[in-house]
Amino acid sequence: MKPKILVVDDERVIADTLVIILNRNGFEATAAYSGESAVELAESLRPEMIISDVIMNDMNGIDAAIHIRKMLPQCKVLLFSGQAATADLLEKARSHGHEFEILAKPVHPQDLLMRLRS
Repeated sequence: MKPKILVVDDERVIADTLVIILNRNGFEATAAYSGESAVELAESLRPEMIISDVIMNDMNGIDAAIHIRKMLPQCKVLLFSGQAATADLLEKARSHGHEFEILAKPVHPQDLLMRLRS
């Protein structure tokens, strides 16, 4: 059975590209284009991992990850961001007991695949 991954990014090209790469490399990936839709999709898809951008228009990736982990405590979360504002959001989440791994954006596909397989 292929591991299920939910890819979340409000930049559709990035989300769709990551889904294609992951699906071609042994994963069952699905895209969500907002934090809110990620939370809704996670309830029905029940992914083993979320790969999410942090800064999005509706609900940021950290808040979405927190909501998803409440439903799916075993779900792994990998965040990526290219913006400096991410540090403040991560620190706030950490102060509330939430720890997330983060990658700098843009993420090279080989680096992402290596991280997922380790």
